Amino acid sequence: MTFENTEASLFDRTFRDGEGNIVLAQMPNLPILVWFAATLLKLVVTSGNIHAGLEAIAFGSLFTWAWQELFQGVNYFRRALGLIVLVSAIALKV
Repeated sequence: MTFENTEASLFDRTFRDGEGNIVLAQMPNLPILVWFAATLLKLVVTSGNIHAGLEAIAFGSLFTWAWQELFQGVNYFRRALGLIVLVSAIALKV
């Protein structure tokens, strides 16, 4: 008779998702795609109200992505990544 260890190790909780896969990167979701597009468009439109709007959209979508990762990330690594991006985005705005 064998007994399985039901407690996940720190490595497992840090890098594995609920299905046991190691997850460091995922397919981009909508907020990160919007951030990327707005950031690229900011390089084209370098001044004016459109630039300011793109900057607000980029910040808002990056903030949303980081918030989602922080509270809904599949593992501790993704949650830590969300925290780092969230703190960094806010610090760069201040």
